[in-house]
Amino acid sequence: MVALGDLLDDELVSLMQGGNQQAFAEIYNRYKGQLVVHAYKKLGNFEDARDIVQEAFSAFWNKRGELNISLSLAGFLYTMVSNRVLNFIKHQHVVSRYASSFHQMLREHPNPSEIRLREKDMEALIQKEIDNLPPKMRIVFLLSRKENLSHKEIAESLHISEATVKNHIKAALKILRMRLGLAVYCLMLLKF
Repeated sequence: MVALGDLLDDELVSLMQGGNQQAFAEIYNRYKGQLVVHAYKKLGNFEDARDIVQEAFSAFWNKRGELNISLSLAGFLYTMVSNRVLNFIKHQHVVSRYASSFHQMLREHPNPSEIRLREKDMEALIQKEIDNLPPKMRIVFLLSRKENLSHKEIAESLHISEATVKNHIKAALKILRMRLGLAVYCLMLLKF
């Protein structure tokens, strides 16, 4: 039998499209490092680069049955990551502009009703991103942040380990930081 490491990319993709997790793992191990470096060069932040590559591979696996790779696998993966990097940068600019305009508005017009309206907009944005978290992660996050339960209390109520609770909260914060940007993320920490 041929080892997966000896197979060509096209062969691995075919196996993966059939649901072979080992083929996916081989593709992941083959390209992960290069893709993280590629994303890091664009972002200058290793953690964000790693998160974007992880997200790209997650989408790659989830859409394996729909994939139509017309160019090389490497080119396909680089394009996936590049598009996510561009979307991330674009989103960061939008968040920065929104935060800047919010702070400018506070300096120029300390109108309490206008401030409250902006706060509600930001809270709605935060809540939308929390609602988009995976179900179990969202439940753990809300129990921690809104109900102020300890890791131990959450673990007992959901019948999971404290380590799993900690991992869910850490992953949720990472996702929210990436999606919301630093300014909104800081507000979220204060509110939730």
